[in-house]
Amino acid sequence: MSTPALVIIDMLKDFLDEGAPLKVPLGRTIISRIRKRISEARERKIAVIYLCDAHRPGDAEFAYWPVHALEGTEGAKVVEELTPQKGDYVIKKRRYSGFLGTDLELLLQELQVTRLLICGILTNVCVFFTAAEAMMRNYEVVVYADSVAALSLKEQEFALTQLKKVLKVKVMGKLY
Repeated sequence: MSTPALVIIDMLKDFLDEGAPLKVPLGRTIISRIRKRISEARERKIAVIYLCDAHRPGDAEFAYWPVHALEGTEGAKVVEELTPQKGDYVIKKRRYSGFLGTDLELLLQELQVTRLLICGILTNVCVFFTAAEAMMRNYEVVVYADSVAALSLKEQEFALTQLKKVLKVKVMGKLY
């Protein structure tokens, strides 16, 4: 039997708030579904893990993305509607994959997690690379299509198709 964890990726103010430097147009549309998934996970005693961009000034990523989610700033915080609660886990990351340079895998091992239930943003960037790396590390991976968002529907559809057909990730739910 697999032990799941719910992984919420980059549901941060700098991606979702009005005037955000890297606003995801459809990002707010998934908040209610993610909130429901969090509630269900907590009821079922499933670990809730937040993966959150936390960049340093001058981060190399800013050569191709606007400055966003600077560690310690308001923009790097999870939006109020999804605020982590006591018992949840928050892992800061500086790159697309939640595994690269973080203690995500150590946490998953400690919790004996074998199945990741993924939601958040961006579908074609951080969600994609975290899901891909999880699959390559032999985790069972589920991505909730109605609980992820990209900058465009074209990018959304492409990423979900690649996850499903190439990486054999289980993509559940309908797109929006």
